[in-house]
Amino acid sequence: MLKKIVAVSGKPGLYKVLSQGKNILIVENLSDGKRMPAHSTDKVVALNDVSMFTKGEDKPLREILEALKIKENGAKASIDPKSDAESLRKFFEEIVPDFDRERVYPTDIKKLIQWYNILVETGHTDFSVKDEAEEVKEP
Repeated sequence: MLKKIVAVSGKPGLYKVLSQGKNILIVENLSDGKRMPAHSTDKVVALNDVSMFTKGEDKPLREILEALKIKENGAKASIDPKSDAESLRKFFEEIVPDFDRERVYPTDIKKLIQWYNILVETGHTDFSVKDEAEEVKEP
């Protein structure tokens, strides 16, 4: 599911990839359903490709989103993304205890919470990785 959900640099929110051309993507805003082109000059990142720094190996965003979903029982985040930096760090530490406090900035945590809330509001809460063979359904 996270392969088709992208963030477009300079544009707020999250987008679903609808179609792909030679130098363009057609994306739809998850919140309001408006469609727009994302050109090859735009920085587009699939949520499946995002990870966050920990003291060990980087942790994929899907694992962090799943941990946040479990903590919040599938509801929106209990913390306001506009909270102060220390509150955001304490909240994030409950989800990822070994996160790298020097390389994960409060703005990263804020964006994670905003993205999580958008995904919950729009019903995109399946953060598990499905085997590619399962995705191709045979008739």
